[in-house]
Amino acid sequence: MKRSHLLHAELSQVIAALGHGDMLVIGDAGLPIPDGPRRIDLALTRGVPTVAEVLRAVLSEMQVERAVIAREALAPLAEGKLPAWCEGQLQAAPETVSHDELKQLSARAKAVVRTGEFTPYANIVLCAGVVF
Repeated sequence: MKRSHLLHAELSQVIAALGHGDMLVIGDAGLPIPDGPRRIDLALTRGVPTVAEVLRAVLSEMQVERAVIAREALAPLAEGKLPAWCEGQLQAAPETVSHDELKQLSARAKAVVRTGEFTPYANIVLCAGVVF
C-alpha cells in the first residue's frame, strides 16, 4: 500500500506519467469531457468528492508550474479573492480564461478528473512542472 496521501491507483499513475507542460484537469460534475483525454471519474454522489478534496490529493503528488481557472469562477467574489475550493491550495494565483477557453484547454489535457462537485465553474487546469 502506498504511503503517500493519494491512494487512487489510476490517478496516481496519470500524475507519474506527466511530462513538463502536460495538463491535468479537475472538474465539477457538469464539465463536458472531450473524447481525447483519459477520463477518471471519481463522482460518487452530489458533492462527493469535492474539487477541493481532489485538488488537495493531486497537489500532494504533482509538481504544478501553473494553474488555470475560469473567470466566471471569480465573478461572485471580491476582487483578488479565489473560490473556496482552491483558496490556499496553490502556490501562485491561477491564470484566468473564459469558461469556453478552459473547455478548449481540457481537450489537450492528458486526463480529466470528474468529481461530484456541484459548484458552478469549479474546474481547474493544472500544468505539470519539473522538480529540478
